[in-house]
Amino acid sequence: MASSTVSFEPSSPATWRENPSQAFRAADSASEFAGGNLHRRSSNGPGAPDAFLGLIGSSAAIQRVKEQVRTVAPTDSTVLLEGETGTGKELVSRAVHNLSPRKNRTLIKFNCAAIPHGLLESELFGHERGAFTGAIARKLGRFELADQGTLFLDEVGEIPLEIQVKLLRVLQEQEFERLGGTQTERVNVRLVAATNRNLAEMVSEQEFRNDLYFRLNVFPITIPPLRARIEDIPLLAEHFLKEYSRRMDKRIDTIPASTLQKLQQHPWPGNVRELQNFLERAVILTTGSVLDAPLEDLKIPADAQPEPAVTLRQAESSHILKTLRETNWVLGGPRGAAIRLGLKRTTLVSKMRKLGLSRPVAGVAL
Repeated sequence: MASSTVSFEPSSPATWRENPSQAFRAADSASEFAGGNLHRRSSNGPGAPDAFLGLIGSSAAIQRVKEQVRTVAPTDSTVLLEGETGTGKELVSRAVHNLSPRKNRTLIKFNCAAIPHGLLESELFGHERGAFTGAIARKLGRFELADQGTLFLDEVGEIPLEIQVKLLRVLQEQEFERLGGTQTERVNVRLVAATNRNLAEMVSEQEFRNDLYFRLNVFPITIPPLRARIEDIPLLAEHFLKEYSRRMDKRIDTIPASTLQKLQQHPWPGNVRELQNFLERAVILTTGSVLDAPLEDLKIPADAQPEPAVTLRQAESSHILKTLRETNWVLGGPRGAAIRLGLKRTTLVSKMRKLGLSRPVAGVAL
């Protein structure tokens, strides 16, 4: 019945293939929603695509984000994007770049959480030949690759304290030395940083430098979670349906109204990325022209909220406490907590003091 469905005409293949290099990034191998960390040169010339391509929605929340981007993009100021995983922070970073005077320069994207801490300094600042075992040639870091352009650093909350000092210097002075080098390199880079963690809370817990936080927090933009803009879900669902129908050579032109209602009731703890994956699965399962979505997979109650993020300090404290209880608070020896945790006994004692962990008094639970 017409009253129970929402229909639309799918775009023709010619329309969707008009600019294949600018296809929606959520479906791109180097996209925010695919977890890519690659860099790409922007091409904003005459007839260039919308700077907000892929950032879909007409809600007040998403329009406020776009207005903030339009305000800060023409400047060279550092931008800090805050928001949950899967909200589209990389898409916003690309919009900042595409609306800036650097739009014809390189946009480098780098996920700080995807690289072991021991290699992070080399990846960011480069290294000289012989700087460490295996360094057989000079390597340029992300800051040099982004010179005259924009560098997007995702998950900046994962950068260890010892590297935060060097990052602060390059932001303030636009200069650094490669790992193993003595020559000072100068760059001109606009930084867009992103995090899904509470950096202010990390500062209070001494897990993030306050001077670096203030330097990053010049122009913060909070990306709203999908549950805060449910009016955008029909637009997003239609977009993903068109995209995956085209990719799978299917003609699906109807989303039942009951399906849209269920989609708007779901809290989407994984945000747009989760919705994207759900629509892809729905298109795979559909054999006719009406979307057959596996609504039974949406098992989280409509009023559920995602669990709050656990800080590194909280996770470490919880793990050490669990191990201490399992070993009956024995620290040393072959069956002690230190061995289980892979630590020296002195290191474990130091961590316990820092975290405020001590053996409970008899009769008092910890």
